Amino acid sequence: MAHSTKIYRDLGQRVATVKDLPRSEFRNGYIRDFMTALGKVASPGRNTNVLQHCAGYFKKQLTFGERAELADLIHDYRKGLVPLVVPLTLIRHFARLYNIEYLKGQYFLDPHPRELMLRNHV
Repeated sequence: MAHSTKIYRDLGQRVATVKDLPRSEFRNGYIRDFMTALGKVASPGRNTNVLQHCAGYFKKQLTFGERAELADLIHDYRKGLVPLVVPLTLIRHFARLYNIEYLKGQYFLDPHPRELMLRNHV
């Protein structure tokens, strides 16, 4: 989603029709489109969209203050005032705290070993 919302939607439609295609044809098309999406740079604007999408999973659990804090951090990231790791850390915290399985399984929130510190300057 952070790389291409259009391809993300297309992949979702492809998965919805998985039974209509032979397995190898589905797999090859999915891999081709997925790799095309990964070839596009995940920009701060696209990352912001994903962060806001993630924040939507907490709208019933968070207090007004918590929602405001998360929204402010996402906005600060978009403006370049904080690195991506800042809102990601808060979203990971809320995902664990409220046991949001869908988010806990998302590689976007924790894509590589922390020792590499790859997202500190994105």
